Amino acid sequence: MNRKQLGVVMAAGVVVAVVLGAGIYGALQAPETHDHRWQVVATFYPLAYMTQAIGGEHVSVHTLVPANTDIHSWQPSFSDIYAADNAHLLVYNGAHLDPWFEEDVLPALDIRDSLVVNTTANVSLISGRGTHGVDPHTWVAPPTAHQQARSIYEALVYMDPAHQEYYSRRWENLSQRLTDLDHRYAASLASAPKDVIFVTHAAYGYLAQGYGLTQYAITGISADEQPSTAALKTLVDSMEYHHTYVLYVNPLHSEREAQALKQTLEGRTGQPVTILRLYVMLGPMDGLDYLQQMEQNLENLKTGLGAA
Repeated sequence: MNRKQLGVVMAAGVVVAVVLGAGIYGALQAPETHDHRWQVVATFYPLAYMTQAIGGEHVSVHTLVPANTDIHSWQPSFSDIYAADNAHLLVYNGAHLDPWFEEDVLPALDIRDSLVVNTTANVSLISGRGTHGVDPHTWVAPPTAHQQARSIYEALVYMDPAHQEYYSRRWENLSQRLTDLDHRYAASLASAPKDVIFVTHAAYGYLAQGYGLTQYAITGISADEQPSTAALKTLVDSMEYHHTYVLYVNPLHSEREAQALKQTLEGRTGQPVTILRLYVMLGPMDGLDYLQQMEQNLENLKTGLGAA
């Protein structure tokens, strides 16, 4: 592929084409790799899952952050930058989840023949306790995940219009599964007698906002944040106030704080405390893929909230 022909940056369906040399081209040239697939680099598992689900046999997807690794503090290696430099499509979350992509990876690349997709560019972000004041965990909730997946679909069609029908069929399948999940979440949680969830990591803000829940967390947006004694006490007091004795844990991290809180709460109230998992879907886990973990989250929420 001629690197002097085209420069395109794509953000959630908005394409900016840069005139280089001969002019503006409506699509990238076909891949020249030995397997004739478009080379795609996604920053982490949910976006790689979406890309593969839509792109199918026409894409080869490389994931930068290893599965089930905390993405907030991960840093790219030289081999990661090399893989990104040879990609036709680069897909990242944005919303300050993967700032190293914009700060460290993109400046090192020649992207004149690549598409770069910020999948949250058109997502209405909610506030959070992170450094930049927004919650980046958009992929955890079906509606915002749907928006991210659509931006990937639009990028694939723009990049490879010859296979638009193929991508459209696969997009419709993924779109329907996410829409069905959204409807199931809404119907199930609307009838729940409780509407507060207590979690060890504030990664579920979009779930809470989308389905009328309030999230109370031991730590903030970053999973690296250590809970203070005051924060633990406040959470115990809140759980007692709401008469809610279910604690949701991020299974990627230690349950030490959750167990300490469980013992404290049981000691103060005499009530048994149940610990349930809420996946953040950073990789296959417990034999479940991305959408299956989303489905299991719904089942665990129904259990904890007393929904039918």
